[in-house]
Amino acid sequence: MPVYLRHVETLVPEHGYTQEFASERMKFWLAEEKQRRLASRIYKYSGIDTRYSVLGDFLTGAADPLFKVDAEGKLIEPSTRERNERFARDARKLSVEVARRALAGCPEVSPADVTHVITTTCTGFFSPGPDFHIMRELGLSGATQRYALGFMGCFAALPALRMAWQFCQANPLAVVLVVSIELCSLHLHFAEDTDSLLANALFADGAAAAIVSSRQPPLGGAGSCILESFGSALIPSAEREMAWRIGDKGFEITLSSYVPDIIGANIRPLLESTLAADGLALADVARWAVHPGGKAILDKVQSELGLSPDLMLASREVLRKYGNMSSATILFVIKELLASEPAAGRICAIAFGPGLTVETALLSVVES
Repeated sequence: MPVYLRHVETLVPEHGYTQEFASERMKFWLAEEKQRRLASRIYKYSGIDTRYSVLGDFLTGAADPLFKVDAEGKLIEPSTRERNERFARDARKLSVEVARRALAGCPEVSPADVTHVITTTCTGFFSPGPDFHIMRELGLSGATQRYALGFMGCFAALPALRMAWQFCQANPLAVVLVVSIELCSLHLHFAEDTDSLLANALFADGAAAAIVSSRQPPLGGAGSCILESFGSALIPSAEREMAWRIGDKGFEITLSSYVPDIIGANIRPLLESTLAADGLALADVARWAVHPGGKAILDKVQSELGLSPDLMLASREVLRKYGNMSSATILFVIKELLASEPAAGRICAIAFGPGLTVETALLSVVES
């Protein structure tokens, strides 16, 4: 029984910052000239033009900033509690709105039809969480089943889609709403280590929602695809290269500069093995949705898989326009692909995260 990804919706907060502006603000807060030069290079060659944040802190005269400065102009980093309280406030609003838009974009599905809500985030915690507020504010049934996939990192949206696929396989009447909400900017750290500099240059805020169902899309409907299969893999001996932990001053990332090389050295055999399980080869994939964890990661994947530049365009465009929004990002890329000129054939979605974990999904475009 086919299971369809019926619609994908995306949303970013109101505050947009150019990468040039972000670079100048970062250099202002760094004490050492060596670190300022390094930050300048990281931002310049990031492949990012714009990122979005729930915080207006970095604009002159911002009201109620999370990141405050003392009388000498030195930055005062907020506590984990202060950051998480902001998450609870803003994640609720964004997750409800993106879910509302997802349902509006799929008029054949009403709020009363939704049987399951799955949320993913690794940038905050509160309960009752986004799933509860989505259910209540959109008028979903009180019997709606709710699941939260927490703290998995950038790959979490693909396990969420797999869970939705499994629900629909088990129950042909299931309609699953998947929502990813990530407010990475709440966890900015102004330390002078390379991990912080890399993270501050890459990560941003965003939300995405997807509707999954066994109901066949209407004839002529655009933007739908069949969820065919999913895969999971670990890159051996790489767990220390990427990690995400809770500290006293927000969540703390470990992001080794070796991550692109590690992914590049392993991605081809991992994908060949995953595709072979479905009787497929790399040549059977028509289009690619690669999580834009950073420009260097995209470069390595493109090189190792021998992909033409046009096959990486969706991933690079999402990186350029939005940065890395953790788990929401792969849904942005899938939406970008589905909104582009329709093409038959399979899409392979790939996302990376702590572990180093590699998650994949095979999708095929529904021909109108």
